[in-house]
Amino acid sequence: MPSGQAEANDELVPDAELQRVLDDLRGPPRRIDAKYFYDARGSVLFEQITHLPEYYLTRCELEILQTRGEEIVSTVKSGAAMIELGAASSDKVRPLLEHLATPGVYVALDISEAALERVVAEFDRAFPELGLRPVQADFTAPIDLDEIRDSPQRVLFYPGSTIGNFDPHDAQAFLTRLREAHLRPGDLLLLGVDLQKDPAVLDAAYNDAQGVTAAFNKNVLRHLDARFGGDLDPEQFEHLAFYDPEKGCVEMHLRVREPHIAELGGDHFAFGLHETIHTESSWKYTRHHLRALGEQAGFFETGYWTDRRSWFGVWRFEVR
Repeated sequence: MPSGQAEANDELVPDAELQRVLDDLRGPPRRIDAKYFYDARGSVLFEQITHLPEYYLTRCELEILQTRGEEIVSTVKSGAAMIELGAASSDKVRPLLEHLATPGVYVALDISEAALERVVAEFDRAFPELGLRPVQADFTAPIDLDEIRDSPQRVLFYPGSTIGNFDPHDAQAFLTRLREAHLRPGDLLLLGVDLQKDPAVLDAAYNDAQGVTAAFNKNVLRHLDARFGGDLDPEQFEHLAFYDPEKGCVEMHLRVREPHIAELGGDHFAFGLHETIHTESSWKYTRHHLRALGEQAGFFETGYWTDRRSWFGVWRFEVR
């Protein structure tokens, strides 16, 4: 599941955005962009997911960052700019900042204004000497980061395995765009990525016993109704998540319980029995595949760390 892209702005809906949503929902295949998981309720549900016993990703990544943080930032230069993509929580970047001898600028980038306000409040107390720059933006779109223009080194921190929500081709293209837009030779990318593992572990993580992930998945329909005007009924759908070992990918869908017609943004949609709407893909990588993806995007690997069970990996890449 993605993390850190929270609360799309519900005040003004551009026509082009609504058209994209309607086109996606028409299919084929029918789909909803995963960014619509994150209204206020979706953000709360995702935070609950990260504390579930089945959801290992956050715990494994924190284990790596807390125990190997000094090694991870050992090649970061004095006064460098640390840019976190999806800074909804300070828990992950904190162990890295604590090991910087001479901190420079920390750019907290997130789509959620509320999340940024929390980060600013926490970091003003914890790192009073740090230059803190909150930036409210969707980091999948072009961003102008004047805050890092004069920094001696730029470090992009992209945790949470959010890169796994892109298919590998799109992930490579996204990392290439980040490098071309924001990084120079010698700059760094710190990337947290979920690894391939026992399918039973993955199945449990995306189908938790308490049903929080199911509620999170179905909440996307409530968000679309609120944002665009409609009557998509979450109770007409059931949560479906499964791992495809050949692709190395977990897919989440909403499956129709009963045939019905629903409305969104002035358009009507006829849903057939057991038809599905694809809401998320979460790709899982091996070290070899992720290293190759980084190289194709213009980076080379200078460090790699895993948790004690090798369920999650943190990469340090440098720009060629």
